[in-house]
Amino acid sequence: MLVADGAGRVVSHNDEAAVLMPGLIVGAALADVAPAWLADAHEERARDAGDHAASVAGGLMGEYCVEAFPGAGPAGCVTWWLVDDGDLRFVQAQLDSERAQIRALQEISSELLSSLNVERCMEVTASMAARHLADAVVVVGVGSGRSYPVTWACADGSMTQQRIRMNPEEVPGLEEALLGFPPVPSRWIDPALIPAWAIPEGFARDASQIGSVVVVPLPGHGLPAGAIVMMRRGREAAFTEAEEAFARLFAARAGAALSAARVYAEQTRITDVLMRELLPPRVEQAKGIDFSARYRASAATERIGGDFYDVYPADSPEGETFAVLGDVCGKGLEAAVLTGKIRNAVEALLPFTSDHARLLTLLNSALLSSHHTRFATMALASAKRVGGQVRLRVTSAGHPTPLLIRADGRVETAQTRGTLVGALPQVESTTAVIDLEPGETCLFYSDGITEAHGGPLGDRMFGEERLHGVLAECAGLPAEAVTERVQMVASQWVGDGHHDDMAVLAITAPRSAHLTAVDGHTRGRFTA
Repeated sequence: MLVADGAGRVVSHNDEAAVLMPGLIVGAALADVAPAWLADAHEERARDAGDHAASVAGGLMGEYCVEAFPGAGPAGCVTWWLVDDGDLRFVQAQLDSERAQIRALQEISSELLSSLNVERCMEVTASMAARHLADAVVVVGVGSGRSYPVTWACADGSMTQQRIRMNPEEVPGLEEALLGFPPVPSRWIDPALIPAWAIPEGFARDASQIGSVVVVPLPGHGLPAGAIVMMRRGREAAFTEAEEAFARLFAARAGAALSAARVYAEQTRITDVLMRELLPPRVEQAKGIDFSARYRASAATERIGGDFYDVYPADSPEGETFAVLGDVCGKGLEAAVLTGKIRNAVEALLPFTSDHARLLTLLNSALLSSHHTRFATMALASAKRVGGQVRLRVTSAGHPTPLLIRADGRVETAQTRGTLVGALPQVESTTAVIDLEPGETCLFYSDGITEAHGGPLGDRMFGEERLHGVLAECAGLPAEAVTERVQMVASQWVGDGHHDDMAVLAITAPRSAHLTAVDGHTRGRFTA
């Protein structure tokens, strides 16, 4: 502390002030013994003692950074309280550093959560770590055997991503990090031991140019998501304990994002595998008989539902090709689950396709013994070429009766009917035998076609009469054209309105009697 009068002369001071300003004595001119910034502040304060006078001044006094706080003194003098602000500046620097780290973590989280792609998450992790934590970064993902996905990145923005065969033991601490063990402090890792594969291209010529290395695990959800190796140039560029702590925070967020992306990728893969058999196949000619099928889901966002069809070509030239179209009660994923079980059951019962009643009885028993409470309707057909004709055995089990499109445009109803499958102790059904002349078609369809509401006001059903009229116009057309026409007209009828799943299956006797183009091994399956 020191006191100076209005003329700028020192009135008094304490010992601490004398340490800061050698030569400070009572009666000396402040301008001669104090730094210019303090003398100027005192002159301004003495000249303007009102509210506009300078409040706080600051600057260097030797090796100290000092702030001077003025106060009223005796007889118009000014008392200056001198405070070393080194601790304050240190705290401020720490606060600024913490704020920068928080901003960096927010940016990192935003970038990492913007994608559920594993490769993209590894790229972001490497890029952000190189930008905020190190001069170069290597992100090692979860491997299989000796093969690991690796992403290299440098602070200049360069990046490489590749799957390589390598030994994690070659990098000190990497094997432990990949197993989820705590990170190895950078002071324990000798940069000279870093193998060539771990050094990003363009970062260093060899390990001798690496100053410091830190290896941090990427913790995931229950299992490690990989590890990150961070490197700096120059021996003086060591990682501090605070930086290593921040690296662990970064790794925790990156590991969570990578783990989520990996779980999503695995779920997507499993879903694709499970749905592979449920997606629309290409149904073509089998054993000299034309087949065509089409499906429209109840919602544009759905790919599977409660309607399904299958076509199983005969195993021999004398055998019958078996076809089925069914409709499980309900729609969406729950209906699709039961649909898949019914399809598998039907496939297992293929040896019984010569006896439709027997097949339906066995299938009914299987459904009644399951925990499902849903039922299904089905239409079965066994088809065989007999000269230029196609002979069909058709059975309906609670399903809309198949329709026949004759060559002259007449639309007939197959004489078959039956009860639901999976609802009653026994299934009652009748089988009709039908001969199709060349160009004639038997059409199976689900009630999503006839019960579709639409029209000008959206409140009228498509109905069987309208369907008969559409089919009458399809006389002589191939199976593909028939299903396309029915689906197009029904879709136009409902427009964007709500509707059930729609499925159609056409069996047509080709106009050509030659079988040379027949692929007897083609098998089409579809579930919706």
